[in-house]
Amino acid sequence: MPDWITVALRTLVAIIILFVLTKLLGKRQVNQLSLFEYITGITIGSLAAYIPLEMGEKWHLGIVSLAIWAAVAFGIELLQLKSKKAREWLDGKATILIKNGKVLEDNLKKERITIEEMMAQLRNKNIFNVSDVEFAVMEANGNINVLPYKDRRPVTAKMLGLQVGHEDEPHVVIEDGAILDEELATRGLNRGWLQTELEKQGVALENVFIGQVDSDGQLYTDLYDDQIQIQPPQEKAKLLATLKKCEADLEMFSLSTDDEQAKKLYEQSSHQLQKVIKEIKPQLIS
Repeated sequence: MPDWITVALRTLVAIIILFVLTKLLGKRQVNQLSLFEYITGITIGSLAAYIPLEMGEKWHLGIVSLAIWAAVAFGIELLQLKSKKAREWLDGKATILIKNGKVLEDNLKKERITIEEMMAQLRNKNIFNVSDVEFAVMEANGNINVLPYKDRRPVTAKMLGLQVGHEDEPHVVIEDGAILDEELATRGLNRGWLQTELEKQGVALENVFIGQVDSDGQLYTDLYDDQIQIQPPQEKAKLLATLKKCEADLEMFSLSTDDEQAKKLYEQSSHQLQKVIKEIKPQLIS
């Protein structure tokens, strides 16, 4: 067999083995890896690269080495899950760098962190004055988490005693000029409502690159042609959109309830509203 075919086949084998091992070991972000996990990742990658390029008869020993590394790493993860002491010994413990507004210089030296490095991490947390920090801790993964003094924290609605309603996640309902019916249904909307919203903005569906419905039920559109100015919605069109939204809500309620009497009532109301919309639509879009 030619060498290039051998290398190609071994590369495919190495890729499959590497994929299986990484799935077995789980996934973490790079900044969440412990030192041992970081070393394991580098070593396993190097061994996987070695397998297809070793032209001797013992190339399969690389697979054995890969399996051993993976088994050891998997065993250590299980040990960490079951033993707090093992986690602390392998991953290390969190270190307090600032307590009650006082920088703990000995802990900085212990972690070999300079003042400049600490200040850089504080700035990443939007903290520019050490005097604003009540408590800062360096986690085992090297990240520094900060708790500002209470009077230096951003004001929230809870602090002001305000009641804030639930906010639904935005949904993309148009993508590359195509309507995403599943996303529309998730928001309790339909194509009729969407078409009315597009008419209010004076744009055609095929010109829409992205259309997104926000938590307030407003449609945002980004067009292919950035030179086109989107027209502000008119009052008549807005009323028509509201009526169609009510119709969509009634349809959704009828589908979501198990009460037959309520289902029948919602369906009747929806049909009646459809008739009303059909009768007054010519006046609203004129």
